[in-house]
Amino acid sequence: MATHAQHTTPRRRIRFDEHLPVDHRLNTVYRIGAGLIGAFLVAFGILGLVNHIGFFDTGGNTVAGLNSNGTLSVLSVVVGAILLVGMVIGGNVASTLNMVFGVLFLLNGFLNLSLLDTDYNFLAFKIQNVFFSFVVGLLLMTFGMYGRVGSTLPHDNPYWRARHPEPGALPGKEEEH
Repeated sequence: MATHAQHTTPRRRIRFDEHLPVDHRLNTVYRIGAGLIGAFLVAFGILGLVNHIGFFDTGGNTVAGLNSNGTLSVLSVVVGAILLVGMVIGGNVASTLNMVFGVLFLLNGFLNLSLLDTDYNFLAFKIQNVFFSFVVGLLLMTFGMYGRVGSTLPHDNPYWRARHPEPGALPGKEEEH
């Protein structure tokens, strides 16, 4: 029979929104990431829609050096608008949106890499679109995770404090008896 050790201190659920004030210095990083990439995606999508490219056209229509069609243009406008809303809200919303969309862009890159030159490539991706998806995904993840993860977070960082709630968590501090 296996026995399980009981924790002496109850684990509390981390709620990032109660640990970060609205004007926290990381807020600017999250907003810049969401804003820059969101603005580019909206511009790319609008340029694609203005060019009257067919909705599911898989021809060689390029916008800003990337292959596009109407579906990809609409999708770019929607994702870009969501990122811009995240930029306006800021804080953990922008950070979380950056991380989530970063992962989705990476997955999209891998998916469309496997669909190149097939009949299922309804977003008209070419290899430059795949590279763009990888780069944007990594940028969004970097902006979103900045200051939230890492081995060298300062001890006054709210994310570090949320992960180390016990009294003796600071290095060099002994728990008083």
